[in-house]
Amino acid sequence: MRRTASPASLILLGLGTFLLVLAPMLVWYVEPRAAVNPIDIDTTAVYTGTGSVFDVDKVATVPGQRITVTQKVRGDVADSERSGKGVWDVTTTVDTDKSLPAADPHDALEFTPGRWVTDRRTNAPAHCCQEKPYFQGEAYLKFPFDVQKRSYRWWDNSLGATVTLHYKGTKKIQGYEGYRFTGTVPPTRTGTRLVPGAIVGQPQRSQVLAEEWYANHLIELVVDQRTGRVVYAQVGPRKTLRAPGGKKDAAVLLDSRKLAFTAATQKDQVDQAKAESGQLRMVGQTLPIGAGVLGFVLAVAGVVLVVRGRPDPDTSGSSPSPLTM
Repeated sequence: MRRTASPASLILLGLGTFLLVLAPMLVWYVEPRAAVNPIDIDTTAVYTGTGSVFDVDKVATVPGQRITVTQKVRGDVADSERSGKGVWDVTTTVDTDKSLPAADPHDALEFTPGRWVTDRRTNAPAHCCQEKPYFQGEAYLKFPFDVQKRSYRWWDNSLGATVTLHYKGTKKIQGYEGYRFTGTVPPTRTGTRLVPGAIVGQPQRSQVLAEEWYANHLIELVVDQRTGRVVYAQVGPRKTLRAPGGKKDAAVLLDSRKLAFTAATQKDQVDQAKAESGQLRMVGQTLPIGAGVLGFVLAVAGVVLVVRGRPDPDTSGSSPSPLTM
């Protein structure tokens, strides 16, 4: 008796084969293309803390001031699409209660604009589109996707160079676990500034080209492992002036042991990390595993049914008797 494959068995076999092919495609093709820096980003991160700030009205450094740092990041969609890179415009303002609220960010204690351009997949600097500053390193506003347990070169805009941040285990921020990285910056000369001589201990001179020095007591970042998003940031900046060739700080412009993400900024970053990480996990892990398991089951069932087959109606009856004379 001859048997043939039923339509159902062929459908199961075909569907199972499709799912088995789909599973690795999701991992090797779809997920890498989903893990890209966005171009329509529009976020605000706020740091707060206390420290010493130079008061230009008093011509003196005033301790115990409440300090607020506001960092706004907005993607330039048109330039990003034109260049194929991630083009982000970033403004950072430093304020005390005296300058808040400010109608114009230029009224802040410190105002720093910038344009950051990165490779959307690797997060590496991409030098185009009138970027400013020309930065290097592996991370700035975020880390690369799939963060590893190793040291990273973090770009410090105040320093104008990279800082090595070392992996220090994990830390939970609002119940969400991320990788913790820390580093410090020793006192480093970063430039010059024309100031009255009295500010740097030279009252006999009306103007002095003073040296600007920068240090950071502690940089601490907690990063989402899958997306590289920073869910917590803490810095301890110290900016001072020295007389030309001086060995000691003559004036403190800003000094804080701890400026950290506010609770609201932490929550916003954690919520976004959860959503983005969940999407990547779905594409790169949940769906491939599900497709692989279901595809294997369906393919096996299809093969079994094909092998067993079903009776061919044209050959299942008795053979006709030979004609008799």
